[in-house]
Amino acid sequence: IKQKKRHMGDTKHFCPVSLKENFVLYPGLQEHAAKYKEKIYYFSTSEYRDKFLKNPEEYVAHSEPLQAPPLRVCLLGIHGAGKSTCARQIADKLGIFHIQFEEYLQELILPKTKRKVGPSLDEDHKDDYEIPEELEDFSQTTTKTEKEENKEEVKLTDEEEAIKANLVDNIELPPAILCKIVPDWWKKEPFRSTGFILDGFPRTVDEAKYMSEQGLYPDVAVYIQVEEDDILVRLLPPRLKKWKDRRHKKKEYKKKLKELKAKKRV
Repeated sequence: IKQKKRHMGDTKHFCPVSLKENFVLYPGLQEHAAKYKEKIYYFSTSEYRDKFLKNPEEYVAHSEPLQAPPLRVCLLGIHGAGKSTCARQIADKLGIFHIQFEEYLQELILPKTKRKVGPSLDEDHKDDYEIPEELEDFSQTTTKTEKEENKEEVKLTDEEEAIKANLVDNIELPPAILCKIVPDWWKKEPFRSTGFILDGFPRTVDEAKYMSEQGLYPDVAVYIQVEEDDILVRLLPPRLKKWKDRRHKKKEYKKKLKELKAKKRV
């Protein structure tokens, strides 16, 4: 017996409710199917199927075809794999946004911290190069405004402290904070209609579970796998240069202190 051809709905095998409410293409399941105007629609959950049946006209095409969401890409890989370099090139070529997750977190607390924080950024502190009070009269390099700014303590909110802990000690961000950051890239403009490549997120199993529970699905997830030797070749030279610059800075600081002490004795 020849099987009767099925006429699929406007979203084909994707859930029309997920597309309408979350603007994501989520494959529907046959066990959550429903028929409307001689067309078969598949839904991601039974709740979405029931929601569709209550008001199907809200989720079907009328005068124009339904708009498909833009491309959303998650680019993953270990530190030094070249994610940001690849992400910038892909974003430029496809005309989508490049979101570097760690840089985005830095920008959230930068107004208060005044500088970027992290394991590779915390070797030097302003306090390490402050002129002692007894020698300040002999130094012309520090202005009154700078002294006041250095002494002023900036208090971070609990949310900002959590972001700083994530950047410095790699402590996972709680879902409550992720909910204030990640969903906007799927649901708010200009990302919603343009698309993006998200560089460096998710980084853990828990973060991937969070995205799944929130219905934040990328169209593509790419993992860049790199040999350890290649990462050493890429990361060691700039780290070595930074170490040399830091040593030079400390030598200059010690030399300056010596000169100031000599002035004070005179």
